[in-house]
Amino acid sequence: MGLPIDFWFDFSCPYAYLAATQRHALARDAQSIVTPQPFLLGGVFRALDQAQNLSTTLSPPKARHNRLDVIRWASWFEVPLATPFKHPNRSVDALRALLATPPEHWDAVIDAFYRLYWVESRDISNLHELRSALLALNLDADSILRLAQSDAIKDDLHQRTQLALEVGVFGAPAFVVNGQLFWGQDRLPFVVRAAQGWLPEQGRTSFTF
Repeated sequence: MGLPIDFWFDFSCPYAYLAATQRHALARDAQSIVTPQPFLLGGVFRALDQAQNLSTTLSPPKARHNRLDVIRWASWFEVPLATPFKHPNRSVDALRALLATPPEHWDAVIDAFYRLYWVESRDISNLHELRSALLALNLDADSILRLAQSDAIKDDLHQRTQLALEVGVFGAPAFVVNGQLFWGQDRLPFVVRAAQGWLPEQGRTSFTF
């Protein structure tokens, strides 16, 4: 078995969606356990004094490139992608609903909520949409959504977001393997190698920041 991999994500990021579609292939290639680690991306941005909508900070050429880049990666991974209902959209209720779901159903709920946002162009901030997605999985949607509004679940999401900051997460998706953090769905080859024990050879470079 390879070293365990933590997959840090929020539903509001297209690159996290793209990474999520590859998480099972990642586990297979790395022969590792990939553990989903939901966190509130907006909370991390606030803590780091970053803009809540990073696209508003981009120059027109960079923004155009980013749009094309997302399309290219969806094509590369051969997964569907559609213009979202609203972006960025409020994902806190979806994250809380995931945390309120029994762990054995997390994989299905992660896929369902990402599909709502990035494939079906639905409003992931709408509790009725979340309820319908949970019902479609034959889950007790009303109990889950009721628990999702509890102080315990709210505290859980807050603590997970704080932990994300502590391990160095600054955006989504992020993968942490044996203390190494890799950001972005384009770093998956690095993540596989890291899970197999790879470390960068510092002696090959004298580069410093």
